[in-house]
Amino acid sequence: MMPAEGEPVVRRGEEGGEGEEERFLAWEESWRPWPGTRKKVRGCLLWVKAQLFRVGDDWYFLFALGVLMALVSFAMDFTVSKVANAHAWLYQEVGDYPVLKFLSWTTYPVALSAFSTGFAQSITPHSGGSGIPELKVILTGIIMGEYLAIENFGAKAVGLTCTLACGSTIFLGKVGPFVHLSSMIAAYLGKIRTSVSGEYENKIKQNEMLVAGAAVGVATVFGAPISGVLFSIEVMSSHFAVRDYWRGFFSATCGAFMFRLLAVFNSEQETIMALFKTSFTTDFPFDLPETFFFALLGLLCGGVSCAYLFSQRWFLGYVRRNLLTAQLLQTEKPLYSALVALLLSSITFPPSLGQFMASRLSMKELLTSLLDNHTWSILSQNASLAKPLQVTPEALWLEWWDPRVTIFGTLAIFLVMKFWMLILATTMPMPAGYFMPVFIYGAALGRLVGEAVATVFPQGIASEGTVSLVTPGGYALAETATLLGAVQREALITFLQTHDATGPPRAEQAGEPPACPTVGDSCPICPVTLQLSPWTSLHQAHHLFELLNLQQAFVTQLGKVVGVVSRKELRKAIEDLANPKP
Repeated sequence: MMPAEGEPVVRRGEEGGEGEEERFLAWEESWRPWPGTRKKVRGCLLWVKAQLFRVGDDWYFLFALGVLMALVSFAMDFTVSKVANAHAWLYQEVGDYPVLKFLSWTTYPVALSAFSTGFAQSITPHSGGSGIPELKVILTGIIMGEYLAIENFGAKAVGLTCTLACGSTIFLGKVGPFVHLSSMIAAYLGKIRTSVSGEYENKIKQNEMLVAGAAVGVATVFGAPISGVLFSIEVMSSHFAVRDYWRGFFSATCGAFMFRLLAVFNSEQETIMALFKTSFTTDFPFDLPETFFFALLGLLCGGVSCAYLFSQRWFLGYVRRNLLTAQLLQTEKPLYSALVALLLSSITFPPSLGQFMASRLSMKELLTSLLDNHTWSILSQNASLAKPLQVTPEALWLEWWDPRVTIFGTLAIFLVMKFWMLILATTMPMPAGYFMPVFIYGAALGRLVGEAVATVFPQGIASEGTVSLVTPGGYALAETATLLGAVQREALITFLQTHDATGPPRAEQAGEPPACPTVGDSCPICPVTLQLSPWTSLHQAHHLFELLNLQQAFVTQLGKVVGVVSRKELRKAIEDLANPKP
């Protein structure tokens, strides 16, 4: 008989008293009138398990991708923090000896830059730079498997850690290379998934993992999963399937949550919070009359971005044309990186020009200080004439203040010097990103304008009968996003137009005839990765044209070109089909 309601059921081997084993046997006997029940239940459970695994097996790998990249990102930040602290400790402990201070300040970035370049390039030449342009090419359909090879992961991870350990001296970031690292792991997990499930890994499945990897790369750097998904949509993909939204968001959320959770476990924070959290006193740190100043700020941002892109393109070309730099980049890449690092670190030496550029702050501290909700021009009126020997998190703004040049002078010097220093740093053949430097540069530009507006309107700006004080940090926050959007609009194209400034000279420079992308001798073509067949329907062709943003596509049959279809012809054919003539 069945046990009474509330009566515990004791299994064989459990202790509990006399007669309990007999009750279990009686309960087991009660199933015998329905001999197929247990079989049906087991079959139902197996069916549910099979359905879940068949439908969602890729979600397990997306989860693993997010967790793995969070661990890698946290380990990288932890290592960089320890090395940076050791550098700061050494600089403080050498005493007031200018020569020793200079050597302690410059030795770290020079050694780390040379090691980063030498280690990465000794394993594979594809580990240098950002890696985002190559990923964009891969996502359009071009096969570049060497950039996603798992052996590149170690080279780029170690090289990027050394690059970040140089701090703001070299003024390079983490986002781009980390997106490349995440995409490598995504490609590797995709291969594992194929071997486990036994399915054929087609291009669609591979691209889904790569797009998710791009989202995870951003999310595990900034702890922002939505930003990671938007980055994978707007920057990485030529087209974005709806099914990739949830995959990318799920993986990015797992990575961002794990990344911020590790900071709590490491006692860096008391609870999970934003990485760059603002502390403005109002929900909206600007009013409607300030729209005029933000419009001027946008125009200034566009001019600066155009000047930056033009200067960077010209300088990258000059580095390739110059005999000395071209030879160094071809044969002695670590030496080139060491020389550039020596120049940059000498300029940022704190007792010299570095005292006007907040050179003692790290990349994270630079951005955090620029987004401060206080008005520096007001705080500086009550500041002492001497800077503190050590930087405290509560008074990072003091690194931007000097009584000889004021806040406006330090911000202006920072903007002028970092403009060409960043361009020079981008020529170094080591793993490095350029998003974080652009963030900081934009924040400094916005901060300068915000401080100027706060000085002109010290009592605030009247709006609808109320007077609100100007918040320079709001200008810095707005300009951070604005400058990145303006620069990144063409920056990737610039990198593609220049593969690689650190590579060997081009064929035409070496005296070889340039390759001519033609069919036959004089028929110019636009290379495409998609081919149609004569049996492709108009609906399918239109769908592919819209997804891939194609202008034309070749029609092939049995390996031979039998025709070409343009977007204009396709549109006309669809219109004729929809509106047949009488």
